[in-house]
Amino acid sequence: MRSWTDTLRFAFQPVVNLVTGGVAALEILVRPETGDILAEARRDPELDGRLAVAAFRAAVRKETLLPLHVNVFAGTLADLGGLQGLHGAVREAGRMPWEVTVDVCPPYTHVPRQALLEAVTALRGQGFRICADGVGDGDAPLRLLTDLAPELVKLDASLLARPAAVRAMRVLCDELGALLSVEGVETESQCAAARSAGAQLAQGELFGPPARLPAADVYVPPGSPGVGPAPRSGPSVRQFVRPAALLPTTASAGQVRALLTGSPDVSGVLLVDRDGVPVRSVHRSRFLLSMSARYGHALYADRPAAKLGDVPRTVGVDATAWEVLDVVAVGGPGRTSDDVAVVDTGGRCVGVVRLSDLVRALAESRVEEAAGLNPLTRLPGSDAITDEVDRRIADGRAFALSWLDVDHFKQVNDGAGFAAGDDLIRAIGRALLQTAAGSTRVGHIGGDDFLVLTDPEGLDPLATSVLDVPWSAGGRPVTLSLATVLCPPGGVPDHRQAAACLAPLKRAAKALHGASWVLGRTGVHGHEVRRGSERTTAPTG
Repeated sequence: MRSWTDTLRFAFQPVVNLVTGGVAALEILVRPETGDILAEARRDPELDGRLAVAAFRAAVRKETLLPLHVNVFAGTLADLGGLQGLHGAVREAGRMPWEVTVDVCPPYTHVPRQALLEAVTALRGQGFRICADGVGDGDAPLRLLTDLAPELVKLDASLLARPAAVRAMRVLCDELGALLSVEGVETESQCAAARSAGAQLAQGELFGPPARLPAADVYVPPGSPGVGPAPRSGPSVRQFVRPAALLPTTASAGQVRALLTGSPDVSGVLLVDRDGVPVRSVHRSRFLLSMSARYGHALYADRPAAKLGDVPRTVGVDATAWEVLDVVAVGGPGRTSDDVAVVDTGGRCVGVVRLSDLVRALAESRVEEAAGLNPLTRLPGSDAITDEVDRRIADGRAFALSWLDVDHFKQVNDGAGFAAGDDLIRAIGRALLQTAAGSTRVGHIGGDDFLVLTDPEGLDPLATSVLDVPWSAGGRPVTLSLATVLCPPGGVPDHRQAAACLAPLKRAAKALHGASWVLGRTGVHGHEVRRGSERTTAPTG
């Protein structure tokens, strides 16, 4: 009599990293020869649990070293209280639970919420990672999504037609410490939209269809530098994480050599303890050089590989790319090509980052940034400020947007000369930068116009730094005008509306005599005059 497993086949679909262009993981998909076993599994938690185990074992038989994604219905987890069979299968195969992500699939309707959360907690306790699957086209309540606090959220590609929703989900993922992935990507335009909206991972027919053998190479369209939301303190290391080649600390040098020679793309091996904490780092080139030396194989093959390894370099999963470079810089020049292990809050390895990926991405961001700098002040233009305004609006943060310029600047240039005018503009730019601290952003949008984005409490130091200074150009006294609009959370929908609110305030400030400052608030009629007095004649510049 044929077993139910005899009618099953499994396919592998790559999950790609949109930053590095590499395969980050493989999702294992059930492909029954007959019938609809997934419909049965949705009704039968025990069957669904056995399918998860069978999917994992099918991947092990293909000898893939990549992290794996296994699908399980939310109702299954709530009913079974976890996946004890999967945990046993992972241990038997010599793999680490944190190399396996459990994709929790809809439907969520009628699934006991508390039982599901308790099951997810149990899975995390065993070391598994959690993904919320089918978001955007399923029935996952937003509150449940935040309570699950998944390490990964998978959106349906249909949501790309609503980029604002995808960007909002990216903001939520950042708050949860999760990565954002898009499923079902079929075209290059969808890939570009996913990148632009801030997705770090993706999967779909464009990169590689489900196949019986794990994909070795995938097609990932090149992206444009600087696309996607700009991080506040440098790119997150999460964007650059590659799968790690892990072996237990007891592995012999012969086992490491077999892994490296059988996997030419692996740049190094991390030896981890029973909890998955990196203990030693084995660099590919240095290790193979030692093994290929005269008597090397005879000396080392049966000895612990740890003797040929180094102390691993590690960074936390919340680190930035700049922090990784700091870690690399601490060691000697001989280890600059070593992978850096990325660890979670428990010290367990979640992957590695390569220095080449970081340098390329940071160089591209610097080129993109330099292209937008004003050549006179070396300050960014309006795009950098308005992008940050939109991010703060999406984050629900209060902010103050200010517009600063020189009174009668044309007369300054005509009377003192353009060189004196340029010196004045540079001096104002330096003063603004010296005042800027924390989350303050300064932009030079051309001529004598500056934009300053700051938190509301930073307004008084800003005004003091530029309005209480006796400015001059070519010996001629000069005054400045400052206009500010305060935007509480939800006060404006985007940067365009913020700019529209700021324009009449600028006109009001220019209508005052001497150094002036006008302050307004979105949704409130009128404005407050903080500096300056009424003119007796209309301004001429």
